[in-house]
Amino acid sequence: MHLSGLRRWSVAALALLCVSAPAPLLAANDEPVRIGSLSGAFLAARVAEIDNDLDSTIKYYRRALSFDRDNQTLQQSLLLALISRGDFEAALPLAEKLKSVPQIERFSRVALAIDAIGKQDYAAAENYLKLALESDLDRLITGVMTGWALQGAGKAADGLSLVRGLDGPEWFVVFKSYHEALIAEAAGNVDGALEAYGRIAENATAGGAAPDTYLRALEAYARLLSRQGQTQGALAELDRAEAFAANRPAVVALRRDIETGADTPPLVVTPGDGAAEILLNLGTALNRGGGEAFVRIYLQLALALKSDFDAALVQLGQVSEQQGDAEEAISFYEKVPGDSPLHRIAALQLGLNLADLDRHEAAKVHLRQLLLDDPDDMRAYMALGGVLASKEEYAEAAMLYDDAVERIDEPERADWNIFYQRGIAYERLKQWPKAEPNFRKALELYPDQPQVLNYLGYSWVDMNINLEEGLDLIRRAVSSRPNDGYIVDSLGWAYYRLGRFEEAVGELERAVSLKPDDPILNDHLGDAYWRAGRRLEATFQWAHARDMKPDPDVLVEVERKLTKGLPPLEEQKAEIPPIVLPDPAPEKTGGEAAAADEEGAARPASHVVGPGQSLWSIAAEKLGDGGRYIEILDLNPQLRGNPGNIVPGQELILPGN
Repeated sequence: MHLSGLRRWSVAALALLCVSAPAPLLAANDEPVRIGSLSGAFLAARVAEIDNDLDSTIKYYRRALSFDRDNQTLQQSLLLALISRGDFEAALPLAEKLKSVPQIERFSRVALAIDAIGKQDYAAAENYLKLALESDLDRLITGVMTGWALQGAGKAADGLSLVRGLDGPEWFVVFKSYHEALIAEAAGNVDGALEAYGRIAENATAGGAAPDTYLRALEAYARLLSRQGQTQGALAELDRAEAFAANRPAVVALRRDIETGADTPPLVVTPGDGAAEILLNLGTALNRGGGEAFVRIYLQLALALKSDFDAALVQLGQVSEQQGDAEEAISFYEKVPGDSPLHRIAALQLGLNLADLDRHEAAKVHLRQLLLDDPDDMRAYMALGGVLASKEEYAEAAMLYDDAVERIDEPERADWNIFYQRGIAYERLKQWPKAEPNFRKALELYPDQPQVLNYLGYSWVDMNINLEEGLDLIRRAVSSRPNDGYIVDSLGWAYYRLGRFEEAVGELERAVSLKPDDPILNDHLGDAYWRAGRRLEATFQWAHARDMKPDPDVLVEVERKLTKGLPPLEEQKAEIPPIVLPDPAPEKTGGEAAAADEEGAARPASHVVGPGQSLWSIAAEKLGDGGRYIEILDLNPQLRGNPGNIVPGQELILPGN
């Protein structure tokens, strides 16, 4: 919770706005706070709201209402805060007060309808769901919920007709078809349900607007087909779901149940389940960044109808993460039922949130237990590896990823990230000979993966090796992610390393515009400006990077450049280690020459490095396996263990085949 900002603003409110006798109030951290005016309480509530501190928001709005109990604006804000926190029962009296206020009825009347559906008072729910003001989103919610209320009242045909007839934009289709199928299925109309499910299954384009809802529809379809004895048809729909989004836990679990003949009950059984489902569907569709406040409301309303709704709990956990509240995220993940296919995902996320709270040891113990429970779950390796990397425990992370790779019989595309993360761990340990093969393997599995293209390309460029090949990789990454400031920075830095300073400036300026708060990117742009002869701008950029408080090693280098600038190019070139060749041996004659000829057949060959070659490419060309470049490294001590120290014209000893 961001209470420090709250306290600062509360003090300001007291100093400027308190005009009546102060009354005590406990904030979320139980510290006494005294606010003696409507304006002071309102300001404190708004600040708490901005900080996503719902406990304090509710207390301050209640305090504000103590000064003006009939203020509808304050009542509306308190209603939304109570629903967002999940205090549904406390919200209902306010919803009743505000049910005739058009500006808030989209939530007040929907809340009252949810309460009525929970009590199976479907006629009351129908009445509450009639709004004076409706957006497209409101019309879809109230229309589908009314369809479920009609189904609950024994009027399924009317409910189906209403849902089918809902008028709205093109994106309505996936939601309408899905709930048409669900209502028909709940009413026992199997043929109607199968027809509606078939329609949505064939419309993957519409599903792209709401992928989670489309996948839930495929899951519901497969469940119904399985109960009808159509096992192959059910598995075919799961294949369709897998092609749309691989390794979805619910789909994996359902496939196992169908193949083993286990029960496959419907996703939605009661009208309450159906109303909760549309709230989940729309909340999930809206959860794409920036709309977290409204997403919380819809998901909490879904939980008011179905308290153990696993999908809604996981979504709320993700919303809490997006809002920076790891404690609340953990509270949601802990509520996911143990028999849910989402339980393991929730457990993994719980471990990551423990790490976000700096409870790293607890996070490691938790995630290691999950690995013991299922040592083949690559997600658990990734989660634990991420926690280790966050504390720069790269040696332990590398060993963990080694264990993961050993459990992969035949690497598939989905395994690219294991190799990528192992490569990063070894690169951070400065063990490039072990890092590079992992990056290459990741690209072999996923040739156009932009993160891998960028990391490998940037590493080569930063080590001043394989510059043209590295530049090509980075260009491909930028083509895939043109608005990623870090990847664009890599391209600019590659141009810089190649001495193409004007091109470097252009790309680095774009990178900084995309990610203006990163000191490394600003430092790079300063270097490019200097080499391009724009020294005043370079100094400004370095000063800007310095003021961003970069890591200590970066800070030292930036301060040195601010004092001395960059050295002349010829002085900055990396030192190339001397090529050590053996002393010429005396000429051999007679028997010695013959013996030498016999030995020559067993001696390793040599190779003269050509332009643009790397140890990997040499090993691939001469030894048939790029991974054998480590053998070349071992045979050539002049490389000092660094494959980047090769230069054109250098003679290398090659191992025997």
